[in-house]
Amino acid sequence: MPKIDQSSVPVRRRLVYPEPFYAETEGYEGQRFGDAAGLTQFGVNRVVLAPGGRTALCHWHEEEDEFVIILSGEVVLREDEGETVLRAGDCAGFKAGVANGHALENRSDAPAVLFEIGTRSPDETAHYPDVDLRFEKRGQQIRFCHKDGAPYE
Repeated sequence: MPKIDQSSVPVRRRLVYPEPFYAETEGYEGQRFGDAAGLTQFGVNRVVLAPGGRTALCHWHEEEDEFVIILSGEVVLREDEGETVLRAGDCAGFKAGVANGHALENRSDAPAVLFEIGTRSPDETAHYPDVDLRFEKRGQQIRFCHKDGAPYE
């Protein structure tokens, strides 16, 4: 497999949630290395999380597994069961279909670098237990909606 030129991979400055949640992932900078490698079965994102930043709102996936590896720095893993500090070399995994909301937050004074790895399902629903939000993907169509299914305008 050819080496990926990291500097050529676009940086996403935050995840794009609808209002009123748009600003929730300020401090997130992600690069889709899996896309750069042409991977189709799973995604790999390199993430730099600034102090005060977080990877996502607490969420869980019906169909997609997730795995994170902390390369440097320190983050707090927030789950329904509580909080755990993760440091360089630590890993965490989230099995599809397990209703355990999770997200990573950088509460330190230095950036944290991590990899997010996850399966790619053509159809997916992600739940956000702390807020009135649900994500749905059906093929190439994606949408955010309220928990009752009403779309965000």
